[in-house]
Amino acid sequence: MAQIMRPAKPRTGLLATDGKPHPLQDTLLAVTVVLAVLAVATASFRGLHVLTSWAGLLGVLTGGYGQYVSETTRERFGLVLALGVSAFGLFFGIYHGGFVG
Repeated sequence: MAQIMRPAKPRTGLLATDGKPHPLQDTLLAVTVVLAVLAVATASFRGLHVLTSWAGLLGVLTGGYGQYVSETTRERFGLVLALGVSAFGLFFGIYHGGFVG
């Protein structure tokens, strides 16, 4: 009896739920997460307000563009979380002194 052989599902990554790789979206998510962690980690130090402000702003911009080009819900979920944390760091950086020393 002939059986149909189906190829194994290719491994595309944790965030790609449609079975296709999304290298641009995954890179934007990773950059946004790194900038968000940097912004929130330096937010409590008044002397690092320049770093906090710029990291938060760049995180918001990369997260916004990532939202614009994202294709799956999992990518959008991670981007929204990282975007919110970046905005939190941005607000604290502006509160402590802003973008310039």
